[in-house]
Amino acid sequence: MPTKLNDEILTAAIEGFEAQKKRIDARISEIKQQLSGASSEPAPAAGGPKRRQRLSAAARQKIADAQRKRWAASREQPEAAPKAAPKKKRRLSAAGRKRIIEATKKRWAAVRAKKAAQAAVRKAAPQRKAAPAKAARKNVGKPETPKTEQAATL
Repeated sequence: MPTKLNDEILTAAIEGFEAQKKRIDARISEIKQQLSGASSEPAPAAGGPKRRQRLSAAARQKIADAQRKRWAASREQPEAAPKAAPKKKRRLSAAGRKRIIEATKKRWAAVRAKKAAQAAVRKAAPQRKAAPAKAARKNVGKPETPKTEQAATL
């Protein structure tokens, strides 16, 4: 395995990558044609840079003037339009406030009644007691020694 890359290897690598690029570009153009329903001619290769169309000085001047005109119109528009008076802040009437308070109290009473009913059902249900087998499983394989013997051994 060569440790240094010489010019021949690098040139061969470039040629190989360019060939891969051409194959990929051709495949991409085929897929795009299938999507758009265009003819089956291959797309022109991107061999060189695309030529840009140049604008004349007069055309650039027309574009600049039109843009200045648009900016001037957009700046004038907010000043020309009169500012709308701010909306009056809505106030809650005493009767409306009273209805809201009553509805809230009614909802909370329903919540409390539901919780009380659930508590009554839980209280009426029989309580399950812990299985005694669970306590016996804790000491499996351990010799039972009274606490007095344990204290004496220490």
